Amino acid sequence: MYKINFNQPIHVHFIGIGGISMSGLAEILLKEGFTVSGSDAKESALTKHLEKLGVLVFNGQKASNIMEGIEAVVYTAAIREDNEEYREAVRQGIPMLSRAEFLGQMMTNYDMPIAVSGTHGKTTTTSMLSHIFLADGQDPTISVGGILKAIGGNIRVGGSEVFLTEACEYTNSFLHFFPKTAVILNIDADHLDFFKDLQDIRRSFRRFAELLPADGTLVISDEIEAVDEFTEGLRCRVVTFGMKSSADYRAEGLAHDDKGDASFDVVKAGRVLGRVRLSVTGDHNVLNALSAIVTADVLGIPFASMQKGLAEFAGTDRRFEYKGERNGFTVIDDYAHHPTEIKATLTAVKNYPHREVWCVFQPHTYSRTKALFDEFAEALSDTDHIVLADIYPARETDTLGVSSEQLAEALKLLGCDAYYLPSFGAIEEFLLANCEKGDVLITMGAGDVVNIGESLLKG
Repeated sequence: MYKINFNQPIHVHFIGIGGISMSGLAEILLKEGFTVSGSDAKESALTKHLEKLGVLVFNGQKASNIMEGIEAVVYTAAIREDNEEYREAVRQGIPMLSRAEFLGQMMTNYDMPIAVSGTHGKTTTTSMLSHIFLADGQDPTISVGGILKAIGGNIRVGGSEVFLTEACEYTNSFLHFFPKTAVILNIDADHLDFFKDLQDIRRSFRRFAELLPADGTLVISDEIEAVDEFTEGLRCRVVTFGMKSSADYRAEGLAHDDKGDASFDVVKAGRVLGRVRLSVTGDHNVLNALSAIVTADVLGIPFASMQKGLAEFAGTDRRFEYKGERNGFTVIDDYAHHPTEIKATLTAVKNYPHREVWCVFQPHTYSRTKALFDEFAEALSDTDHIVLADIYPARETDTLGVSSEQLAEALKLLGCDAYYLPSFGAIEEFLLANCEKGDVLITMGAGDVVNIGESLLKG
């Protein structure tokens, strides 16, 4: 495999530069003196930001974008071999790396590469850790899968010691990484357009754990079923966290304030380290915070820095994000797109001040909706009112015979107040006619459902 020498800047071209991870990696290279260009299907806030920094960005992907002087190409997992730019780069014999391969190589330039993995919670946990490092006065390089206000975006270029990043399991991307410290938050059935089943996913996470060197550390949730399957025989140190008495670190004395934000005691080997107060809603964030605390403790960060960093973390974009109010009802946006995430968010909102809850859900991909149809219905049933938008296709086409209208009918059979409406405009009109003062409206999904709430707030 071709390897980039990060001490010798060259011209690198990114196919799919507008993605949250790709844009961040491109910005790191730019700040390290590399020449950077790239392309994406359409213009976005991220591509505009890169252009302001001096990156040449093409809207649309075509062979002519592979200009003279490009010395390496990085491409996302969504790019197929029939992509015009991909084919042209191959034709010209330009060295090519997947995003995961490139990110893995980047990690080797840092003394302490940290990778946060799990089916859910990666962005939040990486953001929590970022706040802890910054509260401790450290200078980390950070790549996070969301916009984090504390670093003014999705990337922070720091010194050469700490590199903190998310590690995604999709297409086995994280198996190209070189972490010294790794976190496994949870493992559920997801990305079934790539993985065969849950067991296939579990095998992938086991292989990820095996990447850690003998002097490395795995921080893993004790809540994961048969957790020993991931830890037995590893050469690295293993530290567990969770609510069970068997965990090395536990959260005890859980309480919530009037906004639904949690506080808890951190217990290590039977000894209380202190109490932590969060500024984010949801019990699922207790485990996210606990994993960040364990990781920080393993790395020798003082507990006071953990308390300060976590108290200052008020969430990232699209993670139970308060958007505003219209006609007396509150609009919140959330990225949840898997049944487990939906359950966590709809449980969290119960601790948030509200009269009734309206949830607008946009399923993400046909394959996920088809594979987890019953689980989606069960998770979405735990709220007052559900409105279904059409499935967001992402990288897929509709060949599986599944629809949001079918999901709405399944919810009605469960006794839910469920609706399917065929357009964002129709959904907005319906919400304006039905949401009352004191209600909470959650726009939920990994697609463009956020636009509904933002449109309502513009009035």
